[in-house]
Order: sequence, then C-alpha cells, then structure tokens
Amino acid sequence: MNALHWTLPLPPGYRRGDVLAFHGRDAEGVAEQVTPDGLRKGILHDGVPVLLTVAFTELQATCRAEIDGHVTDGMTEALHGVLLNILGMRIAPEPFAQLVAADPLMGPLARANGSLRIVQSATPFEALTWAIIGQQINLSFAIALRRTFILQAGRQHSSGLWCYPEPRDVARLELEALTGRKFSRAKAETLLRLARLIHDGELSLELPASGDVTVVSQALLAVKGIGPWTVNYALLRGYGYADCSLHGDVAIRAALQKLLKEDSKPDMARTEQWLRQYAPHRTMAAAHLWASLQAPASDG
Repeated sequence: MNALHWTLPLPPGYRRGDVLAFHGRDAEGVAEQVTPDGLRKGILHDGVPVLLTVAFTELQATCRAEIDGHVTDGMTEALHGVLLNILGMRIAPEPFAQLVAADPLMGPLARANGSLRIVQSATPFEALTWAIIGQQINLSFAIALRRTFILQAGRQHSSGLWCYPEPRDVARLELEALTGRKFSRAKAETLLRLARLIHDGELSLELPASGDVTVVSQALLAVKGIGPWTVNYALLRGYGYADCSLHGDVAIRAALQKLLKEDSKPDMARTEQWLRQYAPHRTMAAAHLWASLQAPASDG
C-alpha cells in the first residue's frame, strides 16, 4: 500500500457539519463513514481502490489517501481535486452573499446560513449516477439503491470500505443485477447506458479547459433517460458549477413557496424566472433555499 498526504487550510466559518451530513447519509456506512471530527470515503481511481481519510481541526483538514496499488502519473493532482470536491471547496460563498446583501428575501437567508458551501460528490460520474438513482423516489429508498449499486459494481479497499464504482465497473453489469434488486427497468437501463457510453469512449465527462459546461450538458441531454434536472444536479454536485438553475427540483419550489409565504408551490417556469435574477450564482441560491427548509418557519 502507498499513501499520500495533504493539509488543507479551512476558510473562516467553515461548516464541517454540512460535509459530514452529506457524506453520512447512508447509516450503514458501506462506502463512507463519518465521525464528529472527520470522514472516510472509498473511491476507485483508474481501477485502483483508494481510501480517503479526512480529520478536521478548527483551522485545517488533514487528509490521507491509502492506495491499494502504485501512485500513478497524475494521481496526486486528481485525488487532491477529489478532496476539494468532497470538502465543498469549489464554490466560495462570498460572491453570492455580496450579491444579495441588500436583497429583502435572499439577503436574510444568506446571513443566517453564514459560510454555507456546496458539498460535492467525488466525481462527475458519482454525481450523475446518484442523480439517476434518486429520480422520482424518496431519499431513504434512493440511499438503499445507491448502497446496492456500490455493492454490485464497486470494489472493496483493503480496509474493508467499499469504493464507489467507475464507468468500466458499471458497464460490465447485466441488467438483471440491478432490476433483481429493486431498480426499475428504466433506471437500470439509464445507468448502464451512461456507463457504457463513457467506457466505450462515445461520451466524455471532461470539461474543456475553458470550463464551459455547454458541450457536456448537451451530450448528457442526448442520453435517453437523462433530463434537465439530472444534468443541473450533476453540474452542481459533480463539477461545482456556480450557475445551475434547479427550477425543476421539488424542494427548491417548496422552499420558494415558504420564502414567498404563498399557499402553493410556484411552477417550474415561474421558479426558473425567479432564480434568473441571481445568475451567475444560482447554485448558491439553490443551496440557501435547500437550507431554509431545515430552519424554523419563523426564519423564512
């Protein structure tokens, strides 16, 4: 086994509780385990099982990667990028807070939530598959399906923790490996279709050097079973894109209803139009709306 080490300074007001809550959604801890002071997450990098361990102090995160194989070219940089993703370090909260400082609706939310950040999945593929798994089902069922998905397609690290699969691992599955374990046929077909397109080189999840998400977005929308909500969620959780419009998200619309103090949820068209005023920071607008659902009604 080989190991890599990093020490990442934490910005003022860093909310590690948000990070731990996101990665601790599966109480069984198959691929992620959290404690009050840190987390452990298993991933695959070019087929190599890697255990990422993060220990938080007030000022920094001490990170370690235990690699069941050789440290290959580019691995150090790639794993550092994964750490930035899972620690929510891609989108700074300050630009949105400055934008809405005088906003009578979003301004109080931004101040109440402080240094709220977008916690990401380790990779765009993990974010995409999670979005597909979670389509049109409740969270607890989605978490159970995700666990099954990892156990079917992933691999174990020598520590015993399971590693989230890569496209090549999912591409080898038979449809019945998922439909026989409570996946709908449509959901299973979409997951396998996505993985096989990537594995066969017909679809790339790599962004151009410019960071423009247009090409990736259009390519994903051309995949049967993937719609605008899935693409926007993947841009948010997979790429840390700062201007995602989550107008198709039911929770966003519920939060907007609460914020506007209306009797019913606004429809998608109105929600899209309302969110447009916060471009190019709509991702953080969504994050604050989500967070507002966890706050007492009087805070809205």
